[in-house]
Amino acid sequence: MTIGPRSYGVPDSAAGQRIDAVLAALTGESRSTAAAWCAAGAVRIEGVAVQKSAKAVAGTTLTVVVPIERNPLEVVPEAVEGMEILLDDDDFLVIDKPVGVAAHPSPGWVGPTVVGALAAAGYRISTSGAPERAGIVHRLDVGTSGAMAVAKSEHAYTLLKRAFKERTVGKQYHALVQGLPDPLEGTIDAPIGRHPAHDWKFAVMEDGRPSITHYAMVEAFGRASLLKVRLETGRTHQIRVHFSAIRHPCAGDLTYGADPRLAAELGLTRQWLHASQLSFDHPRGGERVVIDSKFPMDLQYALDALASGTI
Repeated sequence: MTIGPRSYGVPDSAAGQRIDAVLAALTGESRSTAAAWCAAGAVRIEGVAVQKSAKAVAGTTLTVVVPIERNPLEVVPEAVEGMEILLDDDDFLVIDKPVGVAAHPSPGWVGPTVVGALAAAGYRISTSGAPERAGIVHRLDVGTSGAMAVAKSEHAYTLLKRAFKERTVGKQYHALVQGLPDPLEGTIDAPIGRHPAHDWKFAVMEDGRPSITHYAMVEAFGRASLLKVRLETGRTHQIRVHFSAIRHPCAGDLTYGADPRLAAELGLTRQWLHASQLSFDHPRGGERVVIDSKFPMDLQYALDALASGTI
């Protein structure tokens, strides 16, 4: 983000001095800050960017568009291409979240968010929870696509948050994993905690939180298998960690040990993992709501390549 432009006239006394020194004196900022503005092309004379070592000319005007750091928790309205509304109810929305979109702002994330996209589209969502997480009752990883619910009313926020906590929400995924799991249908019951060596990863840990994943074979392709996966718990990276732990990582998931050669052949730049169905009791009427999400193009391309026998 930027603020400005701001304009400063160069006085006679500053003639011949370096631009960064003049700018520091005029703005009250440090000389290194003024130099950084120049390096970023933020300092201009008559529309032309000037370097820090240029000599100031009395009577000219320095125009500065000053870069400022954005609050990492600020909700920035920003349209997201490909984010569709699967269900628009008076109490909630179910969106089809594309890959590369976070649920909400967080430190270290500068990309688009679901909250920002809904704000840009003019949707009013629940104000419950932290401001940057308003309406968010559950999350999908940035690299995972699919169905995600967002509360519009305060009533829905309370009931849906409770439903996720009490595990009455149906969370079905499809995952393409490497190899052929044995057995073809089963349950992975293994606690998950933060990786001891990498705080941005998770792992099966003896002292981790209880984590249960159910799966069933849909189709075997030889080098990879398409599974239907149902989560009983909802830990961060749960599916990715569990299948990596049994040596069948999600195809394309290089973070958790996937084969980069297979990922390249399948055209995958992220893990093959999609939230294909979400089901829960309507927060007002009580009837069961079931919403399906189709595979996006990149994941469908990988399946088609495997089915064709060319991979």
